[in-house]
Amino acid sequence: MFSRIFGRPKQDTSALSTLDKLNETLEMLEKKEKVLQKKIQGEVEKAKEFTRAKNKRAAIQCLKRKRLYEVQVEQLGNFQLRIHDQMIMLEGAKATTETVDALRTGAAAMKAMQKATNIDDVDKTMDEINEQTENMKQIQEALSTPIGAAADFDEDELEAELEELEGAELEEQLLQPATTAPAMPAQYTPAGKQPTRPAPQKMRTQNTAEEDELAALQAEMAL
Repeated sequence: MFSRIFGRPKQDTSALSTLDKLNETLEMLEKKEKVLQKKIQGEVEKAKEFTRAKNKRAAIQCLKRKRLYEVQVEQLGNFQLRIHDQMIMLEGAKATTETVDALRTGAAAMKAMQKATNIDDVDKTMDEINEQTENMKQIQEALSTPIGAAADFDEDELEAELEELEGAELEEQLLQPATTAPAMPAQYTPAGKQPTRPAPQKMRTQNTAEEDELAALQAEMAL
């Protein structure tokens, strides 16, 4: 992308032109090799024809030219191999150069960023972040505390106050007047009949219930 905008570096341009030249030379050698292969095949066909015509001398000449062409083909093959080797080395050098340039550019960019970033500013920023985080934690803890949970009550005072209330309630119950049945007016009793007396069983049952409630309350006070 940068090469498109600012143009390719001089070394990169030189490497590309060299690779283009090597490719052109390689294509030229391959074409010559194909031509020589055709000539070799032609000499073989001619030698076969002269052999069928019993012209041994002409057939041998054809085979000699075939050998010369084969030597040239071998030389062209060596040239192509050298060019391939040169292209591989040049491409490797180009890749190495580009890698070094990229690393150099990255190092320069990192150096520029480090100059723009002061270590004191980083420490200050981190301190501010830690302070804000701690303040937020305190706010969250304060909001999550139930209402009244922070009040400190004395358990002994509460127990003493409860005992006073229970004692006052018991004293109030003891001071209440006992419920008695109203006096029955005297009735005339005919001769020969006994006066009817009220059944004491109901009064006794009522007194027993009050005694039971008082006993239960005393038992609770003892606990």
